[in-house]
Amino acid sequence: MKIFTLLFLFMTFAYGDTILKIATYNVENLFDLEKNGYKYKEYKANGKSLWNKKNYKIKLENLSRVIKDIDADIIALQEIHSLKALKDLRFALKQKGLYYQYYSIADKKDTAIKVAFLSKIPFVYSKELAVTSSYKYRNILESKFKINNKDLYLFINHWKSKAGPESMRIVSAKALRKRVETIGYDKNIILLGDFNSHYEEHIKFKRKREHNDTNGKTGINHVLKTLKQNQKASEVKYVKNNFYNLWYDANEKDRYSYIYKGKKESLDNILISQSLLNKKDISYVNNSITNFDKEYLFKKKRIFRWQVSRARIPKHKGKGYSDHLAVLAKFRVTN
Repeated sequence: MKIFTLLFLFMTFAYGDTILKIATYNVENLFDLEKNGYKYKEYKANGKSLWNKKNYKIKLENLSRVIKDIDADIIALQEIHSLKALKDLRFALKQKGLYYQYYSIADKKDTAIKVAFLSKIPFVYSKELAVTSSYKYRNILESKFKINNKDLYLFINHWKSKAGPESMRIVSAKALRKRVETIGYDKNIILLGDFNSHYEEHIKFKRKREHNDTNGKTGINHVLKTLKQNQKASEVKYVKNNFYNLWYDANEKDRYSYIYKGKKESLDNILISQSLLNKKDISYVNNSITNFDKEYLFKKKRIFRWQVSRARIPKHKGKGYSDHLAVLAKFRVTN
């Protein structure tokens, strides 16, 4: 039976198309226990907040359960504190039988949290795209893969939170757009991560004057040009130099990765270049975009986030996962 299975897998790879699963997941503050590096006060190791070996191990165990169940070929991660934290998560996954041989993190800037990825597929290069020199902006991680001799570019993002106005997210969007222009809009490009932006941010934020300091312009919709393609992937028409937000290919009720005060939001997004819609080379598999909404990730209709008390001295309770749901999609690579 094992010989037959191996032969079947070989024949699928050699003669059929390869299906690639790509995901993005904000893991909510995965800090290591080292003393070096800037950390939020409740994540200072072995202090009164109880961020200690026991709770760190539980956090790694819980996150690795989610990532193991997703089983993506490449998973983009946000809110990773350090290379040490990334490697510890990778080891926890290996213990569960999921081995990511390749990994990278944007750690040149000493921000508290950073973006990273784990991959089963080797990358050609992985480098940081500096948004600005200010610590208010996290670097974007750019990585190039070559799959079946076809190029694929991934850009992992974590834009400024809604604690800041839209002009700050536009700064990140413009840096990303400028780099894409250099590579070429005709390339296979995926922009993913926590954009802290709804897929229709230009509509949503009109009601929030504290965010709208840009006269209605948004980073995700106007700078990255996602306004003209708001149909299902099977119906969308080619629009030069635009990006297509895959949320439009999901049922509207399922377009969320975050819940704030009982309202569902889509802070995490996967955007693709036009070439990934043309069903040649590498292409998006229609109807495959989804959030990862397993029952164990919820508690009383809320996302079961990592639990920290709201006392004067916050304390970790050793329960929960993340305040975000992962988002994933499939892509077909022709042989």
